[in-house]
Order: sequence, then C-alpha cells, then structure tokens
Amino acid sequence: MTPAYQDLAARQQRLHRLAHLQAIAQWDQAANMPAHGNEARSLALAEMDGLLHQLSTDPALAGLLGTAATEPLDDTQRANLREITRAWRAANALPQALVEAKSLANNRCEHAWRTQRPANDWAGFAPNLREVLKIARQEAELLSQSAGLSKYDALLDQYEPGMRSSEVERAFAPLRQWLPALIRDVLAKQATETVIEPVGPFPTAAQKALGLDAMRLMGFDFAAGRLDESTHPFCGGVPEDVRMTTRYREDNFLPALMGVIHETGHGRYEQGLPRDLLGQPIARARSMGIHESQSLSFEMQMGSHPAFAGLLSPLLIQHFGDQPAFAPDNLHKLLTRVQPGFIRVDADEVTYPAHILLRFDIERALIEGDAEVDDIPALWDARMAELLGLDTRGNFKDGPMQDVHWPAGLFGYFPCYTLGAMYAAQWFATMRRQQPALDDQIARGELGTVFDWLRANVWQNASRFETPELVQRASGEALNPAHFEAHLRARYLG
Repeated sequence: MTPAYQDLAARQQRLHRLAHLQAIAQWDQAANMPAHGNEARSLALAEMDGLLHQLSTDPALAGLLGTAATEPLDDTQRANLREITRAWRAANALPQALVEAKSLANNRCEHAWRTQRPANDWAGFAPNLREVLKIARQEAELLSQSAGLSKYDALLDQYEPGMRSSEVERAFAPLRQWLPALIRDVLAKQATETVIEPVGPFPTAAQKALGLDAMRLMGFDFAAGRLDESTHPFCGGVPEDVRMTTRYREDNFLPALMGVIHETGHGRYEQGLPRDLLGQPIARARSMGIHESQSLSFEMQMGSHPAFAGLLSPLLIQHFGDQPAFAPDNLHKLLTRVQPGFIRVDADEVTYPAHILLRFDIERALIEGDAEVDDIPALWDARMAELLGLDTRGNFKDGPMQDVHWPAGLFGYFPCYTLGAMYAAQWFATMRRQQPALDDQIARGELGTVFDWLRANVWQNASRFETPELVQRASGEALNPAHFEAHLRARYLG
C-alpha cells in the first residue's frame, strides 16, 4: 500500500548506517587518532560527506517524496516523511563540492586548533578560521535562498528546526535585562558565605573512576556507550553506541565531574530514543536546544540540586578520601558557586547565559557579513568586559579560541545552550507541578521519576512532533523563559 514510502525508509536506513561509521570515525579522530593521521582522516571524512550528500540528493527522491505524500500513511509515517522531506530540501540546496570542501576545511581547522589554542596562537588560527567562515557563508547563502530565510537563520535552522533568530531574541531579551543585576545580587549574597575549598591534587585515574560512578548513578547504559578523553568534551557516536568524552585537571575535579554529568544527559537522551524506529529521521533527537535541555536537566537542574550533593558526597570520599569540603552542604555551595570566568564550559549556571549572548551576537554578525574574523578579538573583549567585567585582551586561548564550535564550522549552534537551559527549567517546573514530592525523591536518590518523565515526554517522542508542539505537549505551554528566571532566583537568592 505504501511502496514509495517503504523505498524512502530503506534509503534512510542506509544513510543511518553510513552515518554510524562516520560518527565513530569522528569520535576516534577526537579521542584516539595520532596527530599525523589527521590529513588522511579529513580526506576520508570529506569523501563520506560527499557520498552521504550524493545519496541524499538522488534525483529519484523527488518523485518518491511526491508519491509517498499521496499514500495512506499513518501518523508516524507521515511525521517521518515530514522529516525526510525537510532534510532532502536542505541537502538539495548545497552542491556536493561545497559539502566536501566544508568537511575538509572544518576538519583541518579543528585539528590545528587543538595545538594552536594552548599556544595562544591567534595569528596561526585566524587564516584557517577565515576559510571555515568563507564556506559557512556560502552554505548560509544557498540555504537561505532555498528556504527563504536570512543567512543566519538558515544555519540556526539546522540545529533548531523552525526557530528564527527573531524568536531567539524574544526569548533572550528579558534575559539581557535581568541577568546583570541577578549576577550582582548573587555575588553579594555569596560573599557573606563561608565555603571550604577542596584540597588536591585529584589524580586523573580517580577522577575517571568517579565519573563512571556518577554515570551509573544517572542510569547510563555502558552496554551501549563509553567514556573517553578529548580536547573538548562532547557526546557523539550513535544511539546504539554513545561515545562521551571529558577532560581532566588534577587541581580541580569539578569541571570534569560536571562535564561528565552534562554529557550523560546527552547520552541518556540518545540511548532513550525509540529503538523500533532507529534509522529513520523521526527517531532522531528533535533539536540541539532539546538536546541541551537534557544535558542541563542532568547537570544543572539535578546535578546542582541541593539534595544531589548528598548523593555525590560518598562518591567523592570513596575516590579522593574524606575531607571537610566534601560534606553535602559545603559541596552544594561549591557546585553553585557563582564566579564570572573566562571559560564557558566551566561557567556556573548564573553567568553561563552571558557567554551565550556574547557568542550569539558575534556569530550572527560573522554570518551576515557585519563582522570579519579579524574583528572577533575586539568584539570579544568588549562584550566580556560589558557582560562579565573581565579583561580578555591578548588572551585568545581563554577567549575566542576556547570553543571547538567555530573551528568545526558549527555556526548557529550556540543559542541552543541557553534555549536548552530554558527548556530544562520548564521541564522541572512541570515535573514539580505533577509530582509535588519530586525534591524529596531526589534527596532519597530516587531519580527514576525524573528519568521516567523525560523518557515519556522527550526521549520517546524524538522528532515525532515539531519543537513547539513537543514543548506544548510536555509542559502544557509554549517555551516560557520566565521559568528559567524563577529557577535561578529560587536556587541562588531564595
């Protein structure tokens, strides 16, 4: 009854399996590959990108999509066809040569960045980034012409389908107003508190063991994933084989631990996607904003919850030995310490949005042609001084070179982090309304209520619904940034 649709579904399975191999090769490139292997790996990944693009733009697909739209599909199939069509339109907007050139430029820039960043080598990094930006602008122009969007919106749409920068601005506008005063108020409140600092060093081997125990506490399935080390933490692989990474500092265990908890949220989302539909676009994570809502549900909403410190405390004592800093009340103060800093991934929950506002403003200007690579340091310095009162002049490694996103060509991604924080606050507000005993359950280590709610409302729905409908169904309302503000005020000033 649905031969065209079945043909399309079979083609999607093939794309999924090839993308599986690509994802593992990318993880290996970041976590295991020796440095001299990068050029060959970059060429191989560009070849795979070209092959996937060729399969995604097969001329036969136009007829199959048209015929499938007339077939008697059920709701699941029709939602899947919507996602297949969306990806097909985006793929057809780009020539294969550009797809391969983008892959090669991004891989070369990202690999060089790994050594250029610790050397504070902006002069060496900038030429590579110029090539990445040139190709990203070409991609944005073609996608914008195809979809009738602004250039930046065309890239944003790849990570947050259906979202427009005007909507991001509406969500971020109140944040720009209340965040500076909130940071000042929290800093003033915490200045009156006594906090015991942990005494290191904290051996990397012990930190790794601690991270694995934290992942077990949060339900990660080690039969379908693993934890490794890389220059920049990430969660990759595929739902059947999730690959997480973190990085370690022996003078401070918290960045690695909270990074692992963050990536575990990503990993559990991937592991919780509907297995019976894997290989089809409908079974993929809905968006990067929704994805970040899972990592931030784990790291911030739950991982920085006052009661969660009581669950972590015995693990710290087990791996590092007992010391006063690991007492639950003090540990919670450490986990929620607000201190403006240079590094986004190490930022506390209150100052983190400032890092995203900065990057969103700069990358939008870069893609729209209102700024160039050579303008980035001055723009960065000015915004860091304005938003967080920090001086980053000349400090490129802790400034505009700190993130992997721009060297890897991921323009349009950054807003998803704070959108994710807003979604996560909305999820937990909904859970508390539906389960008034939620906080007591977390204190007892009964985390199943959280996992069950996320599985039912987010993980298992995958891409069945477009994002506004997913959010409405899960929480009973559209995205409401007021929940994020209320969460921060309650946790840090309540």
